[in-house]
Amino acid sequence: MQALYIVPILAVLILAHELGHFLAARLFGIRVLEFGIGLPPRLFGIRRGGVLYSINAIPLGGFVRVVGEDSASEGPDSLQSKPRWQRALFFGAGALMNLLVAFILMMTLVAFRGEPEYHLYVAEVVPDSPAAAAGWQPGDRLVAVEGQPIRSADRLVRATEEAAGRPLRVTIQRGTERIETTVVPRENPPPGQGRTGIRVLIEPAARLIVESVEPGSPAALAGIEPGDRLLRVGIYPIEDAGAYSLALQRYAGTTVPVELERNGRVVTVELAVPTGQDNALPELGLSLRPSLVMRHVPWWRVPIDAAIQTVVLVAQMVQGLLMLIRGEASLSDIAGPIGMGQLTSEILQLSPEPVWVTLAHFTALLSINLAILNLIPFPALDGGRLFFVLVEAIRRRRIAPEKEGLIHLIGFAILLMLMFVIAFVDIGRLLSGESLLR
Repeated sequence: MQALYIVPILAVLILAHELGHFLAARLFGIRVLEFGIGLPPRLFGIRRGGVLYSINAIPLGGFVRVVGEDSASEGPDSLQSKPRWQRALFFGAGALMNLLVAFILMMTLVAFRGEPEYHLYVAEVVPDSPAAAAGWQPGDRLVAVEGQPIRSADRLVRATEEAAGRPLRVTIQRGTERIETTVVPRENPPPGQGRTGIRVLIEPAARLIVESVEPGSPAALAGIEPGDRLLRVGIYPIEDAGAYSLALQRYAGTTVPVELERNGRVVTVELAVPTGQDNALPELGLSLRPSLVMRHVPWWRVPIDAAIQTVVLVAQMVQGLLMLIRGEASLSDIAGPIGMGQLTSEILQLSPEPVWVTLAHFTALLSINLAILNLIPFPALDGGRLFFVLVEAIRRRRIAPEKEGLIHLIGFAILLMLMFVIAFVDIGRLLSGESLLR
């Protein structure tokens, strides 16, 4: 049933997209003939103020039909009579509205949830590197640079770039002990090693709660129970999933004391950690539910942080699209509405966040995805229509509207066929039990 969340999500995103076109048309004096949700055939419609607001049978899109969009109409209220910049803004308004929706959702998440706090760990130290000379070890947590907290990998990279060739004071945490170290970042590091010679593990701060314990497993034999919160494994305070993984790797094949919080009191048990196979983490026979630790964001920083996160999501989406074009990503990862419903259900099952947080973040991702895909220069898409405006600007004369309309009609037919093919692939994936999050 969780897959059905995708229905209102897509409806809202499509409505927002078409609302962008509708508002742009009204702003520039372009007469709107129809505002449609879904694709024809039409089920019913209501006419208000000269505009037909329709609900259509195929719930895979939406449209705004305006005077002169695919004809040679040159009336003052026609799209064809408007300057190129106004037509370009009209075609791009849907994508802009989707980006605005994503930004508003990210602002809501930042304002009500705050932002996650990240911990940085040394995952690997290159021999004879500055980090090795400073005494850093795998499992050390990077806490501060020159007394300033390290909250992101970017902060660490900037600090080492600025201090290249001179001493840099770095505070690390090893177990319960905080250690002041001095590292000298290299001015000309070997390829792939970075200025200090470490590989960094980044983990969001989280409380780890035991969700289930398998009977007869190492966790059950140690006395760990569902509902326990992990506080410490050996010398490692468990403040995120990274610390938990590092602790298991260090204590594999040994017995280690584990501190738990149980019903408001601290309990210590002895856990026999088995040896992992093929470099995998040791299997303790328990499942954990992470509860992210969020940091409050001042009101004046909410729009700034939301804008940064939106830009990051846009960059990730563009990178993913380029990987798909270059053949670096599998076409089997493409999903239509049915696949997106499956993806919604899988994400909700795995996410440690409340349902509304997960859905808000997922909706922002889909909104950005919709904006980017619509700007692809393919006939019938907004990007295809923008491409014709660009060609017109280069040629300094207009392409015949009848020819342009025919090209967009062919593109629309291709898109419809592609939608049905993707739908069959989505159904096949469901029937085979294959996950989209593999």
